[in-house]
Amino acid sequence: MSGQPVITVVGIGADGWSGLSPAARDAVRSADVLLGSARQLDLVPPTSAERVAWPSPLLPALPGLLAAHADRAVCVLASGDPMFFGLGATLTRFVPPERLRVLPHPSSVSLACARLGWAWDTVEVVSLVGRPAELLHPAVQPGRRVLVLSADADTPAQVADMLVARGFGASEITVLEQLGGPGERQVHGTAATWTRPPLDALNIVAVHCLADADAALLPRVPGLPDEAFDHDGQITKREVRAITLSRLAPAPGELLWDVGAGAGSIAVEWMRTHPSCRAFAIEQHPERAERIARNAATLGVPGLRVVTGSAPAALDGLEPPHAVFVGGGVTVPGVVEACWAALPPGGRLVANAVTMESEVVVADWYRRLGGDLSRVAVQRASPVGGFTGWRPMMPVTVWAVTKR
Repeated sequence: MSGQPVITVVGIGADGWSGLSPAARDAVRSADVLLGSARQLDLVPPTSAERVAWPSPLLPALPGLLAAHADRAVCVLASGDPMFFGLGATLTRFVPPERLRVLPHPSSVSLACARLGWAWDTVEVVSLVGRPAELLHPAVQPGRRVLVLSADADTPAQVADMLVARGFGASEITVLEQLGGPGERQVHGTAATWTRPPLDALNIVAVHCLADADAALLPRVPGLPDEAFDHDGQITKREVRAITLSRLAPAPGELLWDVGAGAGSIAVEWMRTHPSCRAFAIEQHPERAERIARNAATLGVPGLRVVTGSAPAALDGLEPPHAVFVGGGVTVPGVVEACWAALPPGGRLVANAVTMESEVVVADWYRRLGGDLSRVAVQRASPVGGFTGWRPMMPVTVWAVTKR
């Protein structure tokens, strides 16, 4: 491996050859093989290099392409900054860092912020390139500025439709096309009045999120309203949900098992805390499993993995978790044992009990493993004739323990 040539990754923008630095131009000229999309290859002048356009789909073919040219000087053309949602980051899965030389170009985000006068550190970036459009939902918050990396010319209309559906029709939209190139153009409008003008496929969508008066606010902190979820009554209520998630303590990049997921509210809110958080929702009822998938998409975490089946058997073969929530099935033999065995040191297990039978099981596990045991009682105000009274919900016992 150490004797193989370095792969040079050159970031290139819509300005093409004229926008490349001297070092980037030298890398293109001296390459034996030039890899890139057909559009990118057309941006550079003829050289002696063999030109190879990316196949579609690219990812499955990438290891073979790299292996086929392993002993040659390879230059890869990538859009903008290759390490920002780009091909450079993808290459690091297959090539060690000592074999990569990256020459970045200003990214579309950097150029968009410069055109709009937006401070980059105050902007949230969401890529919809090869990703579900629902990923935009968590970023839609009042007053926030969002830059959406478009998949194609249809993305701006999809963004506008989503904003209107969320009650953010007043949001200001600017589509920036061909940034840095001779065909650069801006198209302005609002989500509610977006007329779907003809657009270039190479675009980025800038959104200043403005909520309508009746917009439902869906913050990222745990404890979304129960009505934000489609459910049949099998849902961890918002007050208990917030407490449960505080015990689960989600951290970026961590994986949750939500066992007996019901409406999937715990798994959904776990993933909403950070884009890199992941979760499996295990639910034995097919109708509820389908409902979980819908809730995940509606609330901006379409990557939630739904496993239809009964624990503990349904847990076999799943990637080991950093945390486990047992919301249903505490009394099923083997469930708590399997969840505890799957956790690494430092992993957290939280189990909620509502019935007397499940409380007995939780109390026994608390005696054996320790941890923290709490009882949560919530009362909500509701009409009593012409007055208002307190209506109690069923108390919930919350057991939380960390594996040492």
